[in-house]
Amino acid sequence: MSFSSVRSILQHTRRIAQVNNGLMFNSIRELTIPIVVEQTGRGERSYDIFSRLLKERIVCVMGEINDHVASLVIAQLLFLQFENQKATINMYINSPGGSVTAGLGIYDTMMYIKPEVSTWCIGQACSMGSVLLAAGAKGKRHALPHSRIMIHQPSGGMQGKASDMKIVADEILRLKSSLTKIYVKHTGLSAEKIDASMESDHFMSADEAVTFGLIDKVEQPSIN
Repeated sequence: MSFSSVRSILQHTRRIAQVNNGLMFNSIRELTIPIVVEQTGRGERSYDIFSRLLKERIVCVMGEINDHVASLVIAQLLFLQFENQKATINMYINSPGGSVTAGLGIYDTMMYIKPEVSTWCIGQACSMGSVLLAAGAKGKRHALPHSRIMIHQPSGGMQGKASDMKIVADEILRLKSSLTKIYVKHTGLSAEKIDASMESDHFMSADEAVTFGLIDKVEQPSIN
């Protein structure tokens, strides 16, 4: 068998593997995202669970906040505004945080749209997750009893020329200043208090988050 034939076989094998990996990923995705079936006047209609929740004006911010997650959340917020500018949007958050710029994109959209956004912490709202939690409409910021909330200052890795490192350091300080102003706006605390709390990872229980001003209420489970 010639070298070119062997190479062709290897290339073909790689293509098959790539296709199989794609099919496997799609299959896993389909298995992990539940489908809800509803009866309508025209018969059955199926939704993935997140689309069904969106129909009820519920937006989920789950997992790490990155550009992809931000684009989905922003699109949903804008869609719900165009549907109804008066009805409240409920945002459920379970996030360890993530990209500051991606999170600020969601934050700015929450401030821009006309509907009030009610925020709910389920599990955790850390770092940028806590910013979004605090940004909910006053009186409509909630956490479940065993949630944890954490605030801290932004961080970032630096390497390269000294001038480049200074640029990055200055940008991190600028972002820190922006986050401080946001926390001050939504908690009513002083900038000095916020800066001191952000010096290191500052974890809070749901009750402590109420005292801090990040949320308004701890939702207790109903007893049937």
